[in-house]
Amino acid sequence: MSILIMILLLSLLILVHEAGHFLAAYAFGIKVDKFGFGLPVGPTLFKTKCGDVEILVHALLLGGYVSFPDDDKDSDLPIDSDQRLANKPVWQRAIVVSAGVIANVLCAIFLVLFVAIWTKQLPSGNYEVFINNIIPTKNLSVENSGLKNGDKILNINGCDINNTYALFTIVKNSAKNNGFVIQPIVEENYSKLKALNPALEKDEIIPQEISIRMPETLAQEQITMDKYAAKGAKYYKRDGYKLDENIIKLRDELENSSIYISDGKYTLYQVAQAISDGEHPLFITVSRNNEEIKLNPIYPDKNGQIGVELAVKKIMLPTRTAKDIIVESNKYLFDNTYTMIYSLGQLFTGNIPLKDMHGVVAITKIGGDIIDKAGKSSGILLAALISMNLAILNILPIPALDGGHLLFLLIEKITGKPVDENIVDKISTIFFAILIVLMILIIFNDIALIMQK
Repeated sequence: MSILIMILLLSLLILVHEAGHFLAAYAFGIKVDKFGFGLPVGPTLFKTKCGDVEILVHALLLGGYVSFPDDDKDSDLPIDSDQRLANKPVWQRAIVVSAGVIANVLCAIFLVLFVAIWTKQLPSGNYEVFINNIIPTKNLSVENSGLKNGDKILNINGCDINNTYALFTIVKNSAKNNGFVIQPIVEENYSKLKALNPALEKDEIIPQEISIRMPETLAQEQITMDKYAAKGAKYYKRDGYKLDENIIKLRDELENSSIYISDGKYTLYQVAQAISDGEHPLFITVSRNNEEIKLNPIYPDKNGQIGVELAVKKIMLPTRTAKDIIVESNKYLFDNTYTMIYSLGQLFTGNIPLKDMHGVVAITKIGGDIIDKAGKSSGILLAALISMNLAILNILPIPALDGGHLLFLLIEKITGKPVDENIVDKISTIFFAILIVLMILIIFNDIALIMQK
């Protein structure tokens, strides 16, 4: 039932988008030949007439379209008819083209307002993360840190913790001896080594049987992440570089050593690299009895564990007054839209790979799961965000999308004449084919994701 509800919500969003185009065309007296649900690829499942408009449902239910006489070379409508889209002023055509995007934005606003009024609260997008239980035998540094059951984690190494993803990512990447080092830490530890062993040069192989004094305290890397990575809007990328197997072997030999007897294989700088891959401190600030407390550092073990169990509480914002409803709804949509646009930019720059792009199949499954676990209101909010996502994607200046049509209209406005129809058709056909291939790729990604679960 939850998956069926999600399918109906997604279908509604597509209908809303195409209805926006249709109503704008109707308002300007532009004739519409077809109103299609799904893409005209493969068989047509259903066909009927509503006045002069043909209603079609296609097997590939991944979109929709509104077709004008201008799209049909065999149309009976005269070329000079004022009912043709091409014969309308540029500004009217621009409104018709962008009306689907506008409809999706208005739909998103309506859905969020509906949930705010219905449930009298909206999710903030943030969570409170508490210490539910400490297992001291797992990690001695936790026992010595001052951490207590019931503490609310505020930040780790300067990164605000308002979800478990950020916490797990920082802790996991702070695992002891994880094989990564960063240049500044290596340089700092090299300086300490050089001060203790001034006769040795940086890239000189240390002669066999020579004793090397090791620093008592080492520079240690603190793992952190920026606010976008912390929210999952972009991939967390570990700084630095991975050590090769020989340096890792040397690292293991040097652990807890105050003196290193050279075997004639490594330079002083390689020793610095080896000792730079060790423990990674977690400097945690917690809230306890409404007081902020900075704890002693905690050091994750080699598995990236610190010996605690967590409890998570979703932060909800009340929407009991008209002001709260408007303010919180606006903030909810703005914050999530900004994150979507940022994530889209990460996709185009390659920071998010194509294999992590997902579409209607995964959204339906995930949305159904959300409705099962968090209720119908969460499913409606997800539909609102999908509606905004549809608006953002469709407004991109890519031929075959609404933004591409707007781009051609802008060129026409600047040059004073429309772009050659044959050129527009060829470009649009190429990009339409690319979009179909991309959709097929996304379907495969969706299936792979669902099978993993």
